[in-house]
Amino acid sequence: MQYRRIGEVHVSAIGLGGMPMSIEGRPDEARSIATVHAALDAGVTLIDTADAYHLLAGEVGHNETLIAKALASYGGDTSGVLVATKGGHLRPGDGSWTKNGSPEYLKQACEASLKRLGVDAIGLYQFHRPDPTVEYADSVGAIRDLLDEGKIRMAGISNANPEQILLANEILGGRLVSVQNQFSPRFRSSEPELELCDRLGIAFLPWSPLGGISRAGELGSAHDEFARVADAHGVSPQQVCLAWMLAKSDRVIPIPGSSRPETIRDSAAAADLVLTADELAALG
Repeated sequence: MQYRRIGEVHVSAIGLGGMPMSIEGRPDEARSIATVHAALDAGVTLIDTADAYHLLAGEVGHNETLIAKALASYGGDTSGVLVATKGGHLRPGDGSWTKNGSPEYLKQACEASLKRLGVDAIGLYQFHRPDPTVEYADSVGAIRDLLDEGKIRMAGISNANPEQILLANEILGGRLVSVQNQFSPRFRSSEPELELCDRLGIAFLPWSPLGGISRAGELGSAHDEFARVADAHGVSPQQVCLAWMLAKSDRVIPIPGSSRPETIRDSAAAADLVLTADELAALG
């Protein structure tokens, strides 16, 4: 496994996104825990979760609780694992997503996440999504307060544009360590945010990094090149996709979601896949 930095913490170049283990179509708990254990066995030391990763109204924090249980039941050392969670996005239980970026709510959400994760301080806490009814500076100010109070060790933001990244870093006094945005072969509109993070030395965590690439390798015509490169290396198109992202900047740390041990093992192997300059140029 290769390693990259979030703040001053070294983490695996490939993380594990926990959402598929807790929302629609989720597997049983045993398979989810096996998935987390497989990630740890493969050298993954970054696990991304959120209090909003749940299905029913009465199970807020389902994924956080699941991750905590999986870490506690793992036979090896987990002291080097960074668990990143988020607050400010909600699921009422009817399949919809809502937002609450009020400082009061974010502080309450952080306290609840601390209890579910069973830690004294959250390794990385991220403001999940801007709330149009709340000033962005006020929401990030709550994250700053949590950082100053020692409730969280590092602060990040998610689903942010360049202006919000710059504002958040200013409010946090230069202590913004990560930005988590959607980015994939099919969804490339976060290139400006990626480039800004690279310039500022901030980790960029692509969510849904395999968007547009199925596990069966059935790609749309625009992504046939990923399949061709995969065939040349004898690996999956997913590994090529993640290796392509890693080559964009040493600040990029993809967090592919997984709910099966075999898929996270395959994703983790992308950290050791080296693509040629010609291959990277062909992938775009």
